[in-house]
Amino acid sequence: MISSRLLASCALLAASSAFVFSPVPAAEIDSVTTRRIPLDDSLAAINEIFNRRLSAGVTEANLRQIDVANLEPHEVCDEERLYSEIRKAIFDSLIPRWGLRGYDLDRQLREQLSATSYSLPLNDSIYRDIGYLEGFSLRLKELSDVVKVDGHLIGLDKLGHFFAEGWEYFEQTHRKNATVEQAIQWGSRQEAGKFGYATTGVYSYADLVANFNGWRFWNEIVGSRDDPLKGAIENWFSKSYIECEYQIFASIRHRKIVKAWELNRAFNLADYVDGAWDEGNNCNSYADPMIEEKVVNRVEEVATGHRCPIEPMECLNAQRKYGSFAKYLLHPRCLGVAVD
Repeated sequence: MISSRLLASCALLAASSAFVFSPVPAAEIDSVTTRRIPLDDSLAAINEIFNRRLSAGVTEANLRQIDVANLEPHEVCDEERLYSEIRKAIFDSLIPRWGLRGYDLDRQLREQLSATSYSLPLNDSIYRDIGYLEGFSLRLKELSDVVKVDGHLIGLDKLGHFFAEGWEYFEQTHRKNATVEQAIQWGSRQEAGKFGYATTGVYSYADLVANFNGWRFWNEIVGSRDDPLKGAIENWFSKSYIECEYQIFASIRHRKIVKAWELNRAFNLADYVDGAWDEGNNCNSYADPMIEEKVVNRVEEVATGHRCPIEPMECLNAQRKYGSFAKYLLHPRCLGVAVD
């Protein structure tokens, strides 16, 4: 008879192989234990990192236009090249779709923001009792770091979701004619599968909020369509991040109209982040009652009487902000918060 230990080892080996050869996203975070840790705000540092990377992406996208005299009209301000170079710059990768993308970005940020982030070992966290078979990805990758961004406690994994899964949403709406709701529902299915329940045992609604806001970011790169969270007037006056601009001196020198990509506004994560990115407000769900019981028991040890959402007002703000999308993005407890 095959022992239970051998079966468990085989299952773990299969799970590990799936992790290595498939794009599994970043690990979970503990937003309960880490709340007592004082952290400096990382907003300015994060903005500096990604504004620098955006600028580098624009520069690379324009390099092909050095030979202006021989350019065909369709080669000027090539959107596909722009998106490709921006993705490579943001993920600090030689290939737009290289590696695990979101997870790689998470790891980069852990190093660059080590002075203002906090790393909690898995075995000191509320997830310490989740076994390999219940959440193999959680055990293999440990936890992501937490940071304070514009006053909100979030995991660095959320930045991976913002840029990587946000791009996946954008591809669906931009290239496959999916609606925003359909893109969000796709994200929900991923969170219920390989991005959550199937790999960590945890379904993060905060991840879905980060994904959706990442779609908003990519949608604003060249102003592809109106932002559904903004009114008509606000959309009318909104600036895209990047525009194809007329180059006066180059046009005179080459005696033809010359255009190139130019940055039009600075990136500011505060335009997107809110209290629903915080898993202490936008609660998690769990793959089965046994996992939930383990986590709840550890939460009670760490913070007796803890209740999610910790800051109900943040849920009210999120309900107003996300409107008709809130039902897809907010945990039922957050969605159920009402004005007293």
